[in-house]
Amino acid sequence: MGNFAKNFFLQMQEAFDGIACSGLKGRELGLNEAADKCTRMILESAKKGGTLFMAGNGGSASIASHITVDLWKNGGVRAQAFNDSSLLTCLGNDLGYEQVFAAPLLYFARRGDVVVLISSSGKSPNMLAAARAARKRGCKLITLTGFKRGNPLRAMGDVNFHVPSGEYGFVETVHAAICHCFVDSVIAARN
Repeated sequence: MGNFAKNFFLQMQEAFDGIACSGLKGRELGLNEAADKCTRMILESAKKGGTLFMAGNGGSASIASHITVDLWKNGGVRAQAFNDSSLLTCLGNDLGYEQVFAAPLLYFARRGDVVVLISSSGKSPNMLAAARAARKRGCKLITLTGFKRGNPLRAMGDVNFHVPSGEYGFVETVHAAICHCFVDSVIAARN
């Protein structure tokens, strides 16, 4: 049992240590540079009355929901997660699951809003459709992915965070930490 815990925490540390960040066209960014850029995007959008939208599937949806609440309650940023069960089942039924995040973005998002998409694989069709919708609406896009480094979502954001692990638990834990960094950075900047 002790070896499992030891190996678990070593692998978690490797996931944190291996975070790779990039910008548009794959330009490499340092972790601090990427986090600071995201904070600036969020604050600039909020200053102009913009909204931050977040989406994810499964555990990533939970992260999106948690972080949007923290951003508006503690950070004073208009924030919304698209994970209401009626919204998802209605749009999934009527438009197909691929459109459950793209359709609301096309309707609600405005130029200058910020969209954060969280996908462990970076290959989920609904996340890719949402990224295209965010671009179509003129939004700033932040992606958080894991698993394979060359996943398609990672190439679509203004800022992209990639966690080099094939384990959902490690990827989701690091994604949650990155998102909490956004919240805490916004709070610090506003105080």
